[in-house]
Amino acid sequence: MHDQTIGGYLERLAAREPAPGGGAAAALHAAQGAALLGMVARYTTGEKYAAHAAQIAQITAESDELRDRSLRLAEDDARAFTAVTDAYALPRADDAQKAARSQAIAAALQGAARPPAEVIATAGAITTLAEELLPLANRNVVTDVAAATEAARAAATTARVNVEINLGGIKDEAVRAELVASAASVDALAVRAEAVTDAVRAEIAR
Repeated sequence: MHDQTIGGYLERLAAREPAPGGGAAAALHAAQGAALLGMVARYTTGEKYAAHAAQIAQITAESDELRDRSLRLAEDDARAFTAVTDAYALPRADDAQKAARSQAIAAALQGAARPPAEVIATAGAITTLAEELLPLANRNVVTDVAAATEAARAAATTARVNVEINLGGIKDEAVRAELVASAASVDALAVRAEAVTDAVRAEIAR
């Protein structure tokens, strides 16, 4: 993911192959949101913003870390989904093979649910950072704070369905409960993202 061109990634996304898919796309939504916040923060520097320099520097560093994390999650998701397809392809000629296949599928589904759950958490962190940056941001690029939160919202809502699709095959109740809670957190996150966008729209409409 780090080294692909955008065109090359989109060719792979459009291809008839299992990965990358929606999970990787969700993570890249998050990466774009984090990158936009980094851009706004870098425009919010200089004498005019000196009173908030330390806070802006921290936001810049955090946005860069979130961008890198999101890219790693895109790669993790592609690997995890490939493991699911590999598990379903295992032989099932006898009872022993069927049992081994079922166990492998359950483990792979649990693994496949992890990256999108982490994308949801990352999208939440991006939204929190946007809320912090919005009142400080250079007003010439304030719409990009809204764009960042919309990207985070898309990341979270897309990742949620990728968590939910794997829940049926997860037998570990503790893991299942953790993933259900992750998915359930998305509605509140989306409301927060929308509030940032609404605030920006109200400002530019004045």
